[in-house]
Amino acid sequence: MAEQHEYLRTRLTRRGMLRASAVTAGTVAGAGLLGGGLGGGASAYAAPAVASPTLLTSAATTKVDGKHVAPFGRHLAFGADPKTQMRISWQVPFAVKRPFVRVGLKPWDLGHRIDAEVRPLHTPSLSKKLPAVDQVYLHAALDNLRPGQTYYYGVGHDGFDPADHRNFATIGTFTTAPARAEKFTFTAFGDQGVSYHALGNDQVILAQNPAFHLHAGDICYADDSGEGKPDDNYDARRWDQFLAQTESVAKSVPWMVTTGNHDMEAWYSPNGYGGQSARWALPANGFDPRHSPGVYSFTYGNVGVVALDANDVSYEITANTGYSGGKQTRWLDRRLGELRKQSGIDFVVVFFHHCAFSTTNSHASDGGVRDTWLPLFEKHQVDLVINGHNHVYERTDALKGQRVSKKVPIGGSVDSAREGIVYVTAGAAGKSLYDFPAPDSYEGHVKDIESVPTFHWVKGGGKQKEAVEWSRVRYTNYSFLAVEVEPGRHPRMRVTALAETGERIDHFEVTRSSSGRQG
Repeated sequence: MAEQHEYLRTRLTRRGMLRASAVTAGTVAGAGLLGGGLGGGASAYAAPAVASPTLLTSAATTKVDGKHVAPFGRHLAFGADPKTQMRISWQVPFAVKRPFVRVGLKPWDLGHRIDAEVRPLHTPSLSKKLPAVDQVYLHAALDNLRPGQTYYYGVGHDGFDPADHRNFATIGTFTTAPARAEKFTFTAFGDQGVSYHALGNDQVILAQNPAFHLHAGDICYADDSGEGKPDDNYDARRWDQFLAQTESVAKSVPWMVTTGNHDMEAWYSPNGYGGQSARWALPANGFDPRHSPGVYSFTYGNVGVVALDANDVSYEITANTGYSGGKQTRWLDRRLGELRKQSGIDFVVVFFHHCAFSTTNSHASDGGVRDTWLPLFEKHQVDLVINGHNHVYERTDALKGQRVSKKVPIGGSVDSAREGIVYVTAGAAGKSLYDFPAPDSYEGHVKDIESVPTFHWVKGGGKQKEAVEWSRVRYTNYSFLAVEVEPGRHPRMRVTALAETGERIDHFEVTRSSSGRQG
């Protein structure tokens, strides 16, 4: 993929379409908030490489009075410590002067003002059908927040002040993680895109009152093919639609994303992830946030969450296969070990895009994920793995390695420390649906079968047929996950799959015996 980036950069420069420039990450400044301490720290943003087409462009220099420009596409993300860190991101259609965030403990008192960092993004005209696109993304890093505190915030710039009564409707809220573990819910899915079904899923998610949401990649489908190639059909304007669609949830629920194959946008260095770095402010604690912004971790209550970039290990789609040189996998081994030894962490949840276990007729399972990461999931006793990629809902029995260690029927329970790991494919967030080689089987419509004929991808891009016993629940319609976490002497995660109608299609429970804990 690095060669593709260089080829495209050179080609576009020859045509006079592009100037390369480095973008320097800014620093957010701030003093204490009501004695609780609201400080600024270094941004989570890792600047693209010098060869990146991320630069100040016509949109960034257009002269427009700020009073005529309204912010949109607000989306939150945690820093590495959700108790004290929040990142606020948004978009403006034109460059504005002195963008900022106002924050306070009351909606009518947003007295604390924090300057924002500007990350402009230029996409050249890649075909006669699509114009060049200039987008302006803004980010503010809030540190030293109070745990378990609800804050009110508004985003603005010269000419548009959220504290003005005329803009009062634009004020949003967020809540930091509690200091001590409490009962909470998080939601998850992958493969959302922009559609009526995506919008519907968002509203059902909002009704769950989640503490955060995990997006397992293939975020908006600006890139149609998902192969990470410079000649892919790519429309950067799809991101504007996506962030506007998602704002109703993401303005108050931290939207924690990772990288799918459709998110390898070959026009933005490095590794096609410069666009992701411009649009999102994610924790910068992965193995290399500059080159892999979708790899990071955070802890919330008694749960450690790890986001991975499966493009690095995929046997199916190879544009970025091996780009980290094994660094990501070594980081994963180390980070899982740290989480397992961390006091107060009962459960470890890992999410990424390509499926370890799925039986659809489309992508099925990726042998690269199995070969590279399953041994580490076993070694560190991961409690739940969430994937996207296949546009369905599918859930396995408890597995050790690639074999069923315990059947987990709908409504069943698994002790992950002793009985194995459940893998969930939740890729039916809004994009067109796939199908299975076996009948659907879900709550109220159970059709258990002993074996499902399917395949997995092998090194070199080929398919190997297999018949599997682990496909326990299959549902061909739009859906998402809601996970209720309960700490205490007997910690548990109640995992529920909901259709976009709100109907329950699956549920099971993950527990963890104290004797199974490492440390």
